[in-house]
Amino acid sequence: MKKLFLAAIAALVARTAQAQPVTIKLGTLAPQGSTWHELLKEMGQRWEQISGGQVKLRIYAGGAQGSEGDMVRKLGINQLQAASISNVGMHDVIPEPTVFSVPFLFDDEKQLDCAFDKVRPSIEASLDQRGLVALQWSRIGAVHMFCTKALGTPAEMKGAKMWVWEGDPKSVAAFRAAGFTPVVLSSADIYASLQTGMIECVPAVPLYALTARQFEKANHMLGVPWSYVIGATVIRKDTWEKIPPDLRAKLLAVAVELGGKVDTEVKKLNADAVAAMQKQGLTVMPSDVASWRPSMERAAAVVRGGSVPAPFFDQTTKARDACR
Repeated sequence: MKKLFLAAIAALVARTAQAQPVTIKLGTLAPQGSTWHELLKEMGQRWEQISGGQVKLRIYAGGAQGSEGDMVRKLGINQLQAASISNVGMHDVIPEPTVFSVPFLFDDEKQLDCAFDKVRPSIEASLDQRGLVALQWSRIGAVHMFCTKALGTPAEMKGAKMWVWEGDPKSVAAFRAAGFTPVVLSSADIYASLQTGMIECVPAVPLYALTARQFEKANHMLGVPWSYVIGATVIRKDTWEKIPPDLRAKLLAVAVELGGKVDTEVKKLNADAVAAMQKQGLTVMPSDVASWRPSMERAAAVVRGGSVPAPFFDQTTKARDACR
């Protein structure tokens, strides 16, 4: 009788614990009102509806929680429980996703998608070891090189002062190996630095180059994609596991569905952004991918074993070759 009583009490405690509301604070650089922000808001609304109000998502958009590096640090100390970040920002958590932004490593976005599907389990296993769960992955877009003057070939771009992200010394070394002059700056300083000549080129997704008005100073765009940026919404594993397993499956399905919507919408927005910038004076310079490969292979040799662990880099290139 005593055992039955204790079992009943244990079951009641478990049900009560499961019924506790879970509030998830999510940070993102996505601007207020952007496609990314609106879809995150939709995810929060649907999560709350599906969970009967037990799961609430608070979204801090537009960099309200700082840079992606800041958000990663806040995830670590539980000031944030989730973040929608790019593979560049994810480098502060795990280095593997950086490989998808290596210039000219992939022939096109379709090949990248194919290779990503093959190596995704390895990436998610690394996230799991860091106490994070990827709710969904999305494509932020193809990166193009925007410059203040017509630099359409490797020879023309040699020595060009190129903006690079803070916090990744190996990327600086990689750009030097390719023959460029990397300039490390905060992303907030890009526009002013283009204006003063401190930098001459900046790699950017067209939609971002438009919204940040970078193309007003860097008004020449390399026609071929330089690299790619992918993104993910990640959540602390301990927070995710506070939600009952059957409910987690439903919430995950919503996140994956909306991640697919991001992919579809972003392709259109990036194409529209190029058209809009051309109407405002942007020149798109035709270029030959093959001419860039030698210098980019020198850069990739630095990234392999530097920014990205050599075994994973090799796993990705093997997956890429299988997709050709």
